[in-house]
Amino acid sequence: MRLKDKVAIVTGGAKGIGQCVARLFAEEGAKVIACDMMELTYDTPNVEYFKLDVSDPEGCKSLFDYAVEKYSKIDILVNNAGITRDALTRKMTDEQWAQVINVNLNGVFYMTRHIGPYMQSLGSGSIINISSVVGEYGNIGQANYSATKAALDGLTKTWAKEFGMKGGNVRVNAVAPGYILTDILKTVPQDLLDKFAATTMLGRLGQPEEIAKAILFLASDESSYVTGTLLSVNGGMRL
Repeated sequence: MRLKDKVAIVTGGAKGIGQCVARLFAEEGAKVIACDMMELTYDTPNVEYFKLDVSDPEGCKSLFDYAVEKYSKIDILVNNAGITRDALTRKMTDEQWAQVINVNLNGVFYMTRHIGPYMQSLGSGSIINISSVVGEYGNIGQANYSATKAALDGLTKTWAKEFGMKGGNVRVNAVAPGYILTDILKTVPQDLLDKFAATTMLGRLGQPEEIAKAILFLASDESSYVTGTLLSVNGGMRL
């Protein structure tokens, strides 16, 4: 019960990594608010659903107000919500660029600008931003996505400094997954998945549960002396 009596907010909590995080946190004793545009496809004790478009600043404020009113604290924030709209830069439309920026970057800011200072006022908290190997190394056809994930790395270090000021004791870290077997990869041809797997030292793709366990570590007191860090969980990718 590493998160006993903790209150956690997980954005993008309906599927994939977000679903695994929400369920694992609940198993570890937390009360979890799983936010998403889609309703939850699972029923787990101590996980409640909150419909949210993170690109809507007013919606993010409403979630913050709801959590504080109901639980009187927020201990953990996992900024996991994200989308892809892939295209080569010369073919990428303004809409494709803006959609990804609005969800993957603006949404993280809209959530954290309320919750980070609130945690600071309480004197503790853990924020985990979900970055990507693409933010570290880039990827053809993902200029918008890689830009947002690289930006999260900078925000993580900035917020670790800001929210740790004046005894705030708020830890801010990021996790950068590699190629993970979520729904996004289910449409990818097997031969391409095999090529992805071959780029890793472990010779395989990752499972969402493996990313969730890394996030659990950063959310729990087991990482009490870890802040401002980017944790790469990618099977040892060789790029």
